[in-house]
Amino acid sequence: MAERNITPFKGPVSATLIVVVLAVVAVLVLLSTSFFVVDQTEEAVVLTFGRITKTAQPGLHFKMPFGIQKNYNVPTQVIQSEQFGFRTAQAGVVTRYEQRAYPEESVMLTGDLNIVDVEWIIQYKINDPVAWLFNTEDRHKTIRDISQSVINLLVGDKAILEVLGPARTLIEEEGRQLMNDTLQGYGLGISIIGVKLQNIVPPSGVQAAFEDVNKAQQDMNRLINEGKEAYNKEIPRARGDADRIIQIAQGYAAERVNVANGDVARFKAVYEEYRKAPDVTRDRLYYEMMEEVFKDASGVELIDKELGNFIPLKNIGAAAGGR
Repeated sequence: MAERNITPFKGPVSATLIVVVLAVVAVLVLLSTSFFVVDQTEEAVVLTFGRITKTAQPGLHFKMPFGIQKNYNVPTQVIQSEQFGFRTAQAGVVTRYEQRAYPEESVMLTGDLNIVDVEWIIQYKINDPVAWLFNTEDRHKTIRDISQSVINLLVGDKAILEVLGPARTLIEEEGRQLMNDTLQGYGLGISIIGVKLQNIVPPSGVQAAFEDVNKAQQDMNRLINEGKEAYNKEIPRARGDADRIIQIAQGYAAERVNVANGDVARFKAVYEEYRKAPDVTRDRLYYEMMEEVFKDASGVELIDKELGNFIPLKNIGAAAGGR
């Protein structure tokens, strides 16, 4: 079988091909370095030769290519968080979260010289992307150091029973305000929007005693609430009874006053008639009184009301002699 001689291509590379390849590469580099995208949750800071020139809102933007301008996207609309005393991390292929303790962050001293383990979370939001990028070298370490110092300060000002119970909400609110004041002084460009205390537990050796104290406080609060409930139930009813009795007394007083006023008016009317005709008035009053006295006596009739032209008295003596 005859052998074939394969002669490799040794001719010069076409200059046109090189130019085309270089042009394509230049166009790709130009396009890849001339545009950038800002997400809806971000703002971008644009630098020209390392100097801040502008900030860009969400959308597609143009910038000078070949590294003349650089953009840094900052998630200003995202609520970020930091955990203290513990870390929650996803483990395994299946979505499962494991929590690890960091006692060097959470164990602290209270105002009454007790040791307590406090775990907490802070939530913050970036409100100044320029300050966030360039004012502080290690941003996350600064945030964590300030948060730890503030919580240690607030816990150290209170007794352990206050930290375990009623002062929880107060520590959260005071911590948020104090962290914001401190971070504003550092010019970090963020604002703390929430501080949430998680687990607050006493040392393991005295935990049972503190649980008994907590139960006693809960029983005390329950009894106080029951007493307030009974008070709110009985006091309005007693006030209603008092108002009813007062109204009855006022009605009785008004009735007696009206009766007295009527008696006075009637007496004055009789007195006026008496002044005009004393004898007639005296006799009329006498007859009326006698009739009133004997009105319940059966079979006795002192006044003959059927006679009209003379004094209607019957002969009492004759009636008495005929019996």
